[in-house]
Amino acid sequence: MARADIAVLLALCAAFFIAIGDVIQQRSAHEVTDEQVSPIQLFSRLLRDKIWWLGSVVGGAGFGFQAAALGFGSVLLVQALLVTSLLFALPMSAYFAHRRVSRSQWLWAVLLAASVAVIVTVGNPTEGHSRAGFELWIWVIAIMGPALALCVIGARVWSGKPAAAVLLALVSGSLWGLFAVLTKGVVGRIDHGLEAMLVSPELYAWALVAVGATAWQQSAFRAGSMAASLPTMTVTEPIVGSVLGIFVLGETLRPGEAGWFVLIIAVGAMVLATAALARGEVTSTGAPAAEGVPG
Repeated sequence: MARADIAVLLALCAAFFIAIGDVIQQRSAHEVTDEQVSPIQLFSRLLRDKIWWLGSVVGGAGFGFQAAALGFGSVLLVQALLVTSLLFALPMSAYFAHRRVSRSQWLWAVLLAASVAVIVTVGNPTEGHSRAGFELWIWVIAIMGPALALCVIGARVWSGKPAAAVLLALVSGSLWGLFAVLTKGVVGRIDHGLEAMLVSPELYAWALVAVGATAWQQSAFRAGSMAASLPTMTVTEPIVGSVLGIFVLGETLRPGEAGWFVLIIAVGAMVLATAALARGEVTSTGAPAAEGVPG
């Protein structure tokens, strides 16, 4: 079996387990307290919740599959396939909320998955480097830092409204995209032995980003319904991861001259489907609304 095929299989397994973990954690984030709490306070309470830990273990298995997939394929390939977790998460979330996924939601979800399939096949992503120089990471911090800070401020301003869940999901999804790129670097150091991995700066940045991404993820889940936050988070992660994969790790897309038009259409369809899913679920009464989550 080719390396790319192994990466596809592992990435789909990752999407499945991450979806289960997301659904469990989203319910715990809503049920752990009725008080208005900050992300840090919410995270500290969730650390004492057994159900949340179950979701974390399942989600951790998904991240294990993701790391394995990144060992065989590019960030572009793996992150694009992780969008399919939305197809697993939406019906599971609807089941636990005692409601049905509407026909329009299924249609948009299928369009989303089809768009990802086109991006993966037509885009023909190829691997680059597993690590990047310090000067490139300075640029990443300088660009992502202020952008994410504005999202946090916006979530505080619109606390209690659907926009807050979307903005917090943008923060979490962006951090998970960064996490994927750092994972590629950590996995790349494993072949050089345990000592080489332990002295790698990517390992410690990877751990810090994982904690931050998890904290903002729980806040996004609590700030609104599952599909108000999860579609945004699910698509933001591969977009940010792919952009970083291209500009930081030197990965490339090779769609050919005719393929660029198809690729652009697929990306547009992916964004449109995500927006439609989020807008449709915000009006649903199936998921509990938050009392308001400050950023």
